[in-house]
Amino acid sequence: MAYDEALAERIREAVSGLVAGEPVEEKKMFGGLAFLLGGHMAVAASGQGGLMVRCDPDDTDRLVAEPGASRMEMRGKAMDGWLRVSTDAVADDDALARWAERGLAYARSLPPK
Repeated sequence: MAYDEALAERIREAVSGLVAGEPVEEKKMFGGLAFLLGGHMAVAASGQGGLMVRCDPDDTDRLVAEPGASRMEMRGKAMDGWLRVSTDAVADDDALARWAERGLAYARSLPPK
């Protein structure tokens, strides 16, 4: 399944309003379109639908309690610090911006690559 281009455009718009001139790179990865800040993935339109969001691993339990959020699985293993957020959970632009900001905040906390 290809990523949702309309969702990618919505992410692009949300990210542009949140980065205040910080350079954001778009890169096809994980079957989707990722938005990177400082070389670190922050948020992506997933090839499996919805969003992938990177977060502080210590925040994972709190964030997966939110509607539509779950730990991302890589090779059958649930990963702290990587979330899937359903399309329904980001149908509203404000909700999408909140998830994008979470990913951007974590990417900002990491040293640039």
